[in-house]
Amino acid sequence: MDTDLAAAYQRCRELHKRHGRTYYLATRLLPAWKRRHVHALYGFTRHADEIVDQTEALPPAERTARLIDYSERFLRADTGDPILYAVLHTIAVFDLDPADFASFLRSMAMDLTVTSYATYDDLLGYMEGSAAVIGTMMLPILGSSDPIGAREPARQLGLAFQLTNFIRDVAEDLDRGRTYLPDEHLAAFQVTRAELEKRRPTRNIKALIRYEVSKAREHYTAAAPGIPLLSPASQACMRTAFQLYGGILDEVVAADYDVFTRRATVPNRRRAAVAVKSLLTKRGTPIRAVA
Repeated sequence: MDTDLAAAYQRCRELHKRHGRTYYLATRLLPAWKRRHVHALYGFTRHADEIVDQTEALPPAERTARLIDYSERFLRADTGDPILYAVLHTIAVFDLDPADFASFLRSMAMDLTVTSYATYDDLLGYMEGSAAVIGTMMLPILGSSDPIGAREPARQLGLAFQLTNFIRDVAEDLDRGRTYLPDEHLAAFQVTRAELEKRRPTRNIKALIRYEVSKAREHYTAAAPGIPLLSPASQACMRTAFQLYGGILDEVVAADYDVFTRRATVPNRRRAAVAVKSLLTKRGTPIRAVA
């Protein structure tokens, strides 16, 4: 790689290390030549997310303009931006589908105007771009003995990871004026948006979060068959990511479904143990999802 491209990948790695602790740890289990490409995807998605979520003091029109500018620079292959330089190189190396990136950017644009989702199907429509396509972007980098068979599990894993984030980050999303818990789910458990805003773990809210955990675990179950289909060199990485993100749900359960008092995180000791166990697990071993 030329010096500028190497620096671009390094910038993406720094973003990943700073903001994506769980996934970054898992990525370290990949062969070195694959890591930089995962960092590039993370850098691309993280930067778009920051335009949406870290510029809240700006008028909505300016935030929209910044996201449009980022999208247009991506579409015209602007290599002057180090993050775009790295991700465009990764797209070229693996012949990734540009439509997945366009879908992702559309979902990011939704976050500028959409503050809630009426139904779970509506939420899945948003997550098609914000999560499912991340799985299909990643799959060529990870490699697979059965790319067709691994595609849907990869998509499901993206959904599982994002739903886990939504459950963990209920309070943070409320701070941004948004909720990703579908209105139909709130109504089913007799929870109002105003009650969520009070940030008190009432019995009804705990029941709602318990249900959301069960929905996320359905996606983990659908994703599990894809791990043994990955390239042997990629399985330890994704096995670790699968178990550590699932571990966030375990922490939510251990907190009796209270997502307000503290942010659910997996203890460092468990994180290290999961990584070591994944490295020692025989390639091709099925992975079990918590029901």
